[in-house]
Amino acid sequence: MTHPLRIVAVSGGLNRPSKSAALAEHLLDLIAHEIPCQQGLVEIGQIAPQLAGAVWRSQLPDAVEQQLAAVEQADVLVIATPVFRGSYTGLFKHFFDFIGQDALIDKPVLLAATGGSERHSLIIDHQLRPLFSFFQARTLPLGVYATDKDFVDYQVRDKALMERVQLAVQRALPLLRLAQCTQPALAEELLLA
Repeated sequence: MTHPLRIVAVSGGLNRPSKSAALAEHLLDLIAHEIPCQQGLVEIGQIAPQLAGAVWRSQLPDAVEQQLAAVEQADVLVIATPVFRGSYTGLFKHFFDFIGQDALIDKPVLLAATGGSERHSLIIDHQLRPLFSFFQARTLPLGVYATDKDFVDYQVRDKALMERVQLAVQRALPLLRLAQCTQPALAEELLLA
């Protein structure tokens, strides 16, 4: 027995419109085309003023608490962040500092990042994978990195990027279908198939 996946994307972009949000939404749309799902998008830039001054989770307003809960309760995460000085933004990390330490265990996470040039493409393996490994999440095998030239008016337009995104989603589908299962026996059967 399956249920619609709860997929939440987190965009680390601080501006609106944002290439990171556009990439996250593109990934969400491709996944939704393949698997029934409920989608959500957390934009760090939209909650930044409420997030920045908090030291403890209990200090956060309800709007930010709801975004944290959405991430913790998701079946699958899509993470897309811009590169800022060689890594993700401080507010992106600050948001994840409030996530429960055990809340993401075994949760599939598709990683993506955007940057001004190809020289930052290792952010996925050198910055994002270690962060989500700390949470014991299941980072999916293929990440997606995009540069400014891959977008037109904040929409994914580059053919090579579209192919990479499609491949990342196709490779993720077996694990996403496994996350969709509500019965452990069926999940095990899919895993062995």
